[in-house]
Amino acid sequence: MTVSRPTALTADASGTVRHPGIGRAAAVLVLVTLAVATPLLGPSAALHGTGEAAAPGAGGVALLRGMLFAALCVPLGELSVRRLARAVPGAPPDGPRSWAPWAAAVGAVAALGLAAVVATGNHVPHRLSQIDLGGLYASRDGKLALLEVNAFLVAGLCARTYRPSVQVWPLGAVVVAEALRAHSPTEHTPMVGSGLTVVHLTCAALWAGGLLHVLRTLRRWEPTEQGAALLGRYARVAAVLLAAVTATGVWSALRRMPSGTILTQLTDTAYGRTLLAKVLLVAVVAVLALCARLRLRRAPDPLAACVPARAEVVALGLVVVVSGLLTALPLPIRW
Repeated sequence: MTVSRPTALTADASGTVRHPGIGRAAAVLVLVTLAVATPLLGPSAALHGTGEAAAPGAGGVALLRGMLFAALCVPLGELSVRRLARAVPGAPPDGPRSWAPWAAAVGAVAALGLAAVVATGNHVPHRLSQIDLGGLYASRDGKLALLEVNAFLVAGLCARTYRPSVQVWPLGAVVVAEALRAHSPTEHTPMVGSGLTVVHLTCAALWAGGLLHVLRTLRRWEPTEQGAALLGRYARVAAVLLAAVTATGVWSALRRMPSGTILTQLTDTAYGRTLLAKVLLVAVVAVLALCARLRLRRAPDPLAACVPARAEVVALGLVVVVSGLLTALPLPIRW
């Protein structure tokens, strides 16, 4: 199977030379701007007209939480796709350079920022003297925040060793810490909620991070039959991950918003509005995934599935950003 790569310069019918790279760079710039602006502007937009009040610094917390989620997706996706790639017959031995050390650094910075917020009584610190690091050991949220910082640091060190697969353990600790943080012991059946969050966050990270690493691997391998086989293997795994993400997400939403009030709270609360936006984004991702799967099966060139897959990974990135925003908003009231 051979696929020709487009040249850096292309000309239209009138002979005008176009630079596709400029358009791609502009698209990346717009997406990065949206990714940063969404959590910063999101709280005020989501809270408008609801009568709810956001916690101080909700925009910054949403941005840090989105960074933390993204830092989980990258290494977990790499580990899963590398395992899939090793099972492909005749797969090239070389793959793309690992982004796991950089992701761990970003995760550690985000976790440190969130720990600083916890250390000041869930307020954004304006001076170093306001941060009581010793007080972190006195609260459940503080201990979980410290655990996440240390876990990302250990994961970064593991990513630099000859056995990067061991970083799954500190990354798993971050997932568990996030699940415990999201569900207070005072809520109804907190362990059930934490278990749902563990499954939901793990599957979402494997889905988003896995697709990103698949696309990077295909670019490294050049157009080959092995690349199409890897994409097919990932598509089968992604179908299971989508089902798990959907099931745990619906169950978690019903725990937050009882079925009798969910329609009202989806439009009248900030949490419900953001959750609805996330559901719509996931629906778009599912459609793009279906298009990629159909192309993989029916198109003369299976690697044509990369086109909707690239759009899918961008949409998944927006889902990660919205998820970070969701954690910074006040929880809905159980009527």
